Amino acid sequence: MRHQLLAGIAATAVIAAGVQSRAQSPEMSVLLGRIDHLVYAAPDLAVGIQRIEAMLGIRATPGGQHPGEGTRNALVALGPASYLEIIARDPEQPEPGTPRKFGIDTLRSPRLVTWAAKGSDLGLLVADARRRGVMLGDVIPGSRRTPSGALLSWHITTQRTVIADGLVPFFIDWGQTPHPAATAATGATLVALRAEHPDPERVRKILGQLGLDLPVTSGATPALIATIAGPRGRVELR
Repeated sequence: MRHQLLAGIAATAVIAAGVQSRAQSPEMSVLLGRIDHLVYAAPDLAVGIQRIEAMLGIRATPGGQHPGEGTRNALVALGPASYLEIIARDPEQPEPGTPRKFGIDTLRSPRLVTWAAKGSDLGLLVADARRRGVMLGDVIPGSRRTPSGALLSWHITTQRTVIADGLVPFFIDWGQTPHPAATAATGATLVALRAEHPDPERVRKILGQLGLDLPVTSGATPALIATIAGPRGRVELR
C-alpha cells in the first residue's frame, strides 16, 4: 500500500530537494496575492488527504459538507489568506441531481483541477469580463458549516462554467466571513503557480483580459502546477 501511494505521488509531484530557491518575480508576487485557493479534486477524500500529507508532511484540516452538491472538503493553508482545498464526493449525502463539480464523478486519481481568484463586486466583475469576451459564470451564493458548527458563506462565479480547461479561475468573495485559511492546517506556503496548455497563447489572452498574469507554456495536455513549500521541502503539485 505504501509503495502504491509513493508511486502515485511521483506521478504528480517533483520534490525539489537540494535546489536553492530563486528570487520570486514581481509578477508572481502579484499573482500569489490574487489567489484565494487551489482546488485539488479526488475520487475519495481520504485518498486526497493521504496524498497531500505524504507530499507535504501536513494533515489537512476537515472542512465540511457542501449541502446538495454531494461533496465535502479538507483544507491546508498556503498563506494567511489562501489555501489548498481537497474536495471529493461525500458518501453521507444522497446522490445530487446533477454531476458533481470538477469532474469528481469520473476522476480516477487526485489532481489540481482549477483555482479561485479573490474578487469583490462580483456582479460588476462578471459584466466587465463578459464585455471583454470572457464568459465567466453567473454569481451565486454558497455556504457550509465547519465541523465546529460555524457557518461560512460566500459569493462565487459558478464553478460549473469551465474556461480553458480550468486554467482560467472562478472568482470568490467571502464578504464578512473569516477566511478559511485562518483555521486550516498550517505549515505550507504557495511559492508559485503556472500552467501548461496545447494553446497557451489563447489561454494567456483570456487571463490577460482578467488582469491575471498566470504563466502558461505549451504542453500536450492542460495542467495547473503549484509549487508548494512545506516540512518536506518544495514539491510540484499537479
